[in-house]
Amino acid sequence: MDPSIIRKGAAIRGVEPNLRDYESARTSFRWEDARARLSGLPDERGLNIAYEAVDRHAEGELADKVAIRWLSADGEQHDFTYARLRDLTNRFANALGELGVGKGDRVFVLSSRVPELYIAMLGTLKNGSVFSPLFSAFGPEPIRQRVESGDGKVLVTTPALYRDKVAQIRDELPELEHVLLIPSRDETSDIEGTLDLGQLLDEASVDFEIAPTDPQDMALLHFTSGTTGKPKGAVHVHEAVVAHHITGEFALDFHPDDIFWCTADPGWVTGTSYGIISPLTHGLTMVVDEAEYSAQHWYSVLEEHQVSVWYTAPTAIRMLMKAGSEAAEGFDLSALRFIASVGEPLNPEAVVWGDETFGMPIHDNWWQTETGGIMISNYASMDIKPGSMGKPLPGIEAAIVERNDDGVEVVTDDREGELALKPGWPSMFRGYLHNEEKYRNSFVDGWYLSGDMARRDADGYFWFVGRADDMIKSAGHLIGPFEVESTLIEHPAVAEAGVIGVPHRVAGEIVKAFVSLHKDYEPSKELRRELMGFARTHLGSTVAPREIEFADSLPKTRSGKIMRRLLKARELGLPEGDTSTLERE
Repeated sequence: MDPSIIRKGAAIRGVEPNLRDYESARTSFRWEDARARLSGLPDERGLNIAYEAVDRHAEGELADKVAIRWLSADGEQHDFTYARLRDLTNRFANALGELGVGKGDRVFVLSSRVPELYIAMLGTLKNGSVFSPLFSAFGPEPIRQRVESGDGKVLVTTPALYRDKVAQIRDELPELEHVLLIPSRDETSDIEGTLDLGQLLDEASVDFEIAPTDPQDMALLHFTSGTTGKPKGAVHVHEAVVAHHITGEFALDFHPDDIFWCTADPGWVTGTSYGIISPLTHGLTMVVDEAEYSAQHWYSVLEEHQVSVWYTAPTAIRMLMKAGSEAAEGFDLSALRFIASVGEPLNPEAVVWGDETFGMPIHDNWWQTETGGIMISNYASMDIKPGSMGKPLPGIEAAIVERNDDGVEVVTDDREGELALKPGWPSMFRGYLHNEEKYRNSFVDGWYLSGDMARRDADGYFWFVGRADDMIKSAGHLIGPFEVESTLIEHPAVAEAGVIGVPHRVAGEIVKAFVSLHKDYEPSKELRRELMGFARTHLGSTVAPREIEFADSLPKTRSGKIMRRLLKARELGLPEGDTSTLERE
């Protein structure tokens, strides 16, 4: 038996996985059948994300079931049933209509994880308008850039965020007609040039009928995280809900009685696709926690609310690892049966740590802002090779390709190349807003080229190597930073690692690593030598880092991706470019 494989049984804590036979499911799968699992608007009026997420449940047996359990930062709990969520989102849709906001108009939301954010998103979609989320940590300039390039007509935000970040740029956004302020107990929403959202909702009718919605109508506008350049606005349509729903069933193993917690902020695509849409289409109860991360708090949320399916990010997992397995001791996590991760590749040791700490491995999966939903995953019933992204979902055709003068060529197993997907899945982006040329260039010879370098092994598992523009070429060798980072993290002293290539007059580039340490270790020359020797032993002298620098923390996006390009810019004294999604350091 291969010790590097975590063998999976059929049932997990008594629950049979939805996807039991992977090969059979792939063979029989049709997107038409996945579409049939949803209701569609009454009277064959089309397909609307908000109807599938809320109204169809509110009109049936789940009307009184809790849809959203909101935990405020100061410890309060507020439950929103599907019926109540329908009424509130109806009011928001009617409020938009009263303001003259209609089909295709862009509604941006700049807010922390408060109920109004979720109400605004779903009400916007009911109205036929387009929802675009913004990180609450954005500064004025990235807000201005996105609202301007996204043709924002409405902005929903809080009084504090408006005063601090929006008021100073309001005159630069002539197309922004309405700013709706979320009521706050601590601040007045009586600000010139704005409207009180609470008052608008109170005055709006609770009755609303969703107008006919074509599946190809624009629904969501997500801006890429900007780890490798200026963010682009990826356009998604209402048909995306078909993929959101079925991937929740297959990749996250949703069952009707699950309590689900997605820790991702709705300011990025995971926080909407799987922090709002997918669990609600399944009629689940989802936990929304406004508070910031702490290991003790997170474990208490898992215990108190009996979370059964947990979706989080590699950064958060590494932070929990840094706190030590002992931090989980004393908490009853017996309800937890499935853990998944996304944001950047999950290092092998994190998968194994999950198995040791929680009694189950952490299931990595891969997708992008552009794909709109999970494309490759480690499934509940599938053996796990720690460090692998897993296998493509039913309905997804993935391959490793190499570019050449004539287009692209599919390569054989275990050769590195660019990860490519056959277009046609429902959540595939339909364009980069105002950048048609960039969109067209994403497709070559009938493949969507992801920009991620990967390989496929003989068993059909895909392995991430690095972004195409992150690859390091040293003395004629192409080196993927993820492999080096994963090896360094295997050392007990290392909590996180970020790897870049730096110029070298002989080799072209050499590998340099930035590492942050676990709490019981201190930087020293001796430890640096030990880490370099450890890396050479495991990777060989060609791939191992030639330089190691200690850092208290590494620059990451709020979605958890280590910003290697920012490490490189700082190392070489180059412009840092767009840092609007940078997590506060």
